[in-house]
This record gives sequence, structure tokens and C-alpha cells, in this order.
Amino acid sequence: MARGDLTDQEWALIGLLLPPEHGRWARPAGENRRFLNGMLYVLRVGCPWRDMHERYGKWNSVYVRFRRWVEQGGDALLQTLVDLGLTDNWQHMVDSIVSPCPFTGYGRKRGAHSEAFGRSRGGFTSKIHARCDTQGRPLGFVLTGGQVSDYKATDALMKLSVPTPKAMLADRSYDSDSFRLDLLLRGILPVIPSRKGRSTPQNTDWRRYKDRNRIERMFNKLKQMRRIATRYDKTVLSFISFLNLAAARLWIKPLVNATQRSRN
Repeated sequence: MARGDLTDQEWALIGLLLPPEHGRWARPAGENRRFLNGMLYVLRVGCPWRDMHERYGKWNSVYVRFRRWVEQGGDALLQTLVDLGLTDNWQHMVDSIVSPCPFTGYGRKRGAHSEAFGRSRGGFTSKIHARCDTQGRPLGFVLTGGQVSDYKATDALMKLSVPTPKAMLADRSYDSDSFRLDLLLRGILPVIPSRKGRSTPQNTDWRRYKDRNRIERMFNKLKQMRRIATRYDKTVLSFISFLNLAAARLWIKPLVNATQRSRN
């Protein structure tokens, strides 16, 4: 087993959750572990598919399996792990980070906006909007251009198929009357500091707000995977599928630990 590959305990948990293989040219499902480890290698190292290590087999076979899973539903694995993980609904958090895009030529092609490319102070970038639970475990993502304001992605984040929390933690960039009202109508307490210069500052539970660093730590873990730290994928579907795969990787270890504790 190479560094970064799934352990036997992790594979026992995740192996049955992968999409089944059908069709005349489908390879045996028993090879899913090798293929998935190849995808995790590309995710962690950030290399082109052609430079994937040979121990995972032919790069094209792994790429084709990746694309097939993406087309069958790239977020299905993460959603299943979230459902199995008994998400902590005491409080959720939303935040965003910017992922630079080295291929500036995308900006001169049609459809750049639909593929979540945009220009910001950091150059040609994409913005990753995320929602996580109180343990800092990712629940879902939304992609936009890097120049898009944070609160414009809140509608999509709130529509994620997850239970309703008691409170929502966010920084000042999410301080808008419409977002606060939407949270209150859902029965969620907004824990959001007021923007500087706000005419009517809102009260903030600062003791609770201290927990918001957990989503920052989640982003730090995600950005250790080089395919996330820098966006190399042209299509939004491929990039968000890598995001979901990275998020699933963060879910697997705590679920394995919880399973082992329940058996002891």
C-alpha cells in the first residue's frame, strides 16, 4: 500500500458505496480499489492524468472510470457518507476560498462564466463556497467565479440536502439582511458579525463564533490536496467532482474510527 492509498478498514467502508459497473466494456468492480487509489493520487499530487503512477494501471483506464462516476453523479459518494455520518446539526458554517487557475486562456473563450471562471484581485480564479458541520466536516460545495461575492452563493448552500442546524456561523462577508432573514425563517440562529459601517449593528454570540475556525481548518486540509489548491480542470463538473472526492476522503477516517469504537 502506497502513501495516501486507502487502508483495508477504509476500503471495507467505502467499497460498497461506489457506483456499480455495467455494460459490455465495463471492467470488473473488483478493480475499483486500484482505480480509486489512482484518483486519490492525482487529487493529492495534482499531476496530469498521464503522469499518474504506473502502479495504478493505465492512466486512461482510471480517467475513464473517473468520468463514468462523474456522469453517474459526482456528489453521490459524499452525500452517502454525510447521511451515514450522522451529521452534527448543532451548528453549521459557511465560508469560501479562492482557487487560482493557471490557464488564463480560458478567459478568452465562450462559456468561461458557466464553468465558474472569473477574474479577481488574484488574477484568473474560481471561488469554492463550502458548508460544513460543527466538526468541520464538509457537507457540500458551490463553485463561482473568483470575483463573485460570498453571500450570492448562500441560496445554493442552503438548498443542500442536509438537516437544518440550530445556528449558522459565517464571517462579515455574509452579513446581509436577506441572508439573515432567510436563516431566521428556517429557524436558524445567524451568528454573523456586522460589517463595519452598518447603520444597525446586529448582536453576535462571540463565544459561539469562536468555533468558526473549524471551517478554516477544513479548507486547510482540502488545500493540501494540490488538485484543489490550484484548479487544473477546465469543466466545473470535473473540478467539483474532485472537491467531492477530497471531501469524502476527509469523512472516511472519522467514520472508520467511529465504526471501530462501536465494535469495541
